[in-house]
Amino acid sequence: MPDPTTQSRIVDVPSGAIELRWAAATDTGRRRDSNQDAVLAQYPLFIVADGMGGHIGGEIASASAVDRLRGVADRGVVTPEDIEEALERAVGDIADHPETTDDGTGTTVTGVYLDIVDGEPQWTTLNIGDSRVYLLRDQAIAQVTTDHSVVQELVAAGRLSPEEAEQHPYGNVITRAVGPSDGVTPDYVRLDVVDGDRFVICSDGLTKELTDYGILHFLLENPDPAAAVSAMMTAALENGGRDNVTIIVLDAHFRSADDASSPNAD
Repeated sequence: MPDPTTQSRIVDVPSGAIELRWAAATDTGRRRDSNQDAVLAQYPLFIVADGMGGHIGGEIASASAVDRLRGVADRGVVTPEDIEEALERAVGDIADHPETTDDGTGTTVTGVYLDIVDGEPQWTTLNIGDSRVYLLRDQAIAQVTTDHSVVQELVAAGRLSPEEAEQHPYGNVITRAVGPSDGVTPDYVRLDVVDGDRFVICSDGLTKELTDYGILHFLLENPDPAAAVSAMMTAALENGGRDNVTIIVLDAHFRSADDASSPNAD
């Protein structure tokens, strides 16, 4: 696994500026022959995609989604309409690819982007599937996205406890994905930006091996994003590495107007 590196960006806002710092890594894990995850960590869009499908279908699906979303990130401004148009194009890429042979081919897509709404910064998370976005705020961690999975539906219906869900045999069965047989409209959650916000965006290869408490522990122990990613990746692999593992850690800190000037400021 290559060592992740921390990147940064200064974003101007009316109150001064926000410094974003992030790092990302992906690993095949210890039991899979190939990595069907794909990752995009490029301001202002941070995405994890976990592909599924026979042959190399999962790799094609996740790579197609990330490639199309990279075009959105390149423009520097993200809207839900941009996201959905990119995912529609990705579905076409998946369907047209000569090596896509499985009708079940598709990918999860989850992530977060920074938006400026009426001059104020705002987070928007997006999700299709069971990859997750967590937010660490005030020393507490919360899952922002809701899994699109059979198990989550059973939990929501009160037919399964969260503890039972962790061991359920249908734990890997998702109910929504980006692919030729599914839609491309994610669930969105908007959040105000708070100084010190820290996001974890990850595939289920991480959450299969680490509890929410475990994720919280490594975030609190490792202030640097790259160190946090490395620590969680190492723990996930040591705990079994049963699936591909992809992790992004994204931090936000407000800076005063006097500190806002920077060569990479927007």
